[in-house]
Amino acid sequence: MVGFVWSANKEPWCLNLLELIKYIKMVRGKVEMKRIENSTSRQVTFSKRRNGLLKKAYELSVLCDAEVALIIFSQKGSLFEFASSNMQKTIERYRERARETTVDNSTELKQYMEHLKHETANMAKKIEILEVSKRKLMGQGLGSCSMDELQDIDSQLDRSLKNIRARKAQLFKDEMERLKARERLLLQQNASLREKCELRPIPLAPPPTSSAQLKERGNCSQSTEIWEVETELFIGLPEMCCS
Repeated sequence: MVGFVWSANKEPWCLNLLELIKYIKMVRGKVEMKRIENSTSRQVTFSKRRNGLLKKAYELSVLCDAEVALIIFSQKGSLFEFASSNMQKTIERYRERARETTVDNSTELKQYMEHLKHETANMAKKIEILEVSKRKLMGQGLGSCSMDELQDIDSQLDRSLKNIRARKAQLFKDEMERLKARERLLLQQNASLREKCELRPIPLAPPPTSSAQLKERGNCSQSTEIWEVETELFIGLPEMCCS
């Protein structure tokens, strides 16, 4: 099969079938899904799409033996319809089916709500029982307890105390092990530092002096300064004073 396509300058192109299909797809492109602003183009597109939709509905009813009803209103209010059987019967059948679906949905919703209410009531009862048990363990509200209930509370408290003390002892043990490991590490580091320094003796600091000794040293230094006087030796006749 050969096709002819005229270009913008009215020159014909001769194409084979595959090239013609590719050209048609390229020219058509992808339609953007938005309202067509031009009224003439919009009316033409509506007519084409409407006829195609009616054709597809007819093909579906014939090929698949399905009951199909199609209703289309144009922008101006014109009615276009297709029904493989009777339109009114199909609409009534649809309404009945929709009503059944609504009833089923409402029934399921009511059952679900009842289930939630039941679960809420059970949770409230469990919370109340736990609150009462907590108060009894804290020593409150014991007036209505029987001897067996008090014995049970006593046993629970004993078990709790044993668990707490065991956990406390384990924490102490772990802490002691950690401190011992830290001590061993410090001893190893100390021995390593001693080996590096070759155990050189550290000079001892002079003993501290008392306040009385400091005062005595201050007095001695002051007396020495007093007796240290400059003297000068002169040899020769004394100078005579002129009258």
